[in-house]
Formats: sequence, structure tokens, C-alpha cells
Amino acid sequence: MLTTIKKLLGIGPQTDLKEILAQGATLVDVRTREEYAGGHIPGSIKIPLNNLESNLSKIPKNKAVIECCASGMRSGAAKSLLASKGFTEVHNGGGWRSLGQKIGKL
Repeated sequence: MLTTIKKLLGIGPQTDLKEILAQGATLVDVRTREEYAGGHIPGSIKIPLNNLESNLSKIPKNKAVIECCASGMRSGAAKSLLASKGFTEVHNGGGWRSLGQKIGKL
């Protein structure tokens, strides 16, 4: 059960998100409009978590997807939602600031 929880939250072995992004992954920020306006990773698309299901067509299914938010909780929920909708490679990038630093975009 712990493994399942870790997998849903994106906790576990580190994935090279910078490399995945360099290979064409879509970066989705699931924070609110106001949070996004206060700062975001350049090139990310804004789809608040509460609007994600109705905006799936904005996210290519044939590419990897990296989700981010403020802390990693909403992006974990977004990862689960996308996986349940048939997206095959979805990564929880965690908080947008730390992700931006990891991938060299902030």
C-alpha cells in the first residue's frame, strides 16, 4: 500500500525531469490563475486542477506530461487524474519553484 501511495504522489526514485522536458514533455501548472500570475515556469501551460478534466484536449497524450503546483499535492492529484484518463507518462514535478530550479528555468 505504501508503494501505491508513493507512486500516486510521485515519491520514489528520482526521474530526470530536465531531460524529459528537453525531449518535448508538456509542463502543466495546476495552480489557480492568481497563483500562476504571481510567478510560474516559462513555457508552462496553466490549467487549474479544478478545470483539468474539462481541458484534457489541451494536453497531448503522445508526449510526457510534467505537472507542478505549489507543493506537490495538487500535481499528485493531477497525475492520478491524467493516468486514469489514459495518459501513459505523467510525472509529478512537485512545487513549481523547486522544479524550475531543477530544470534550469528559474
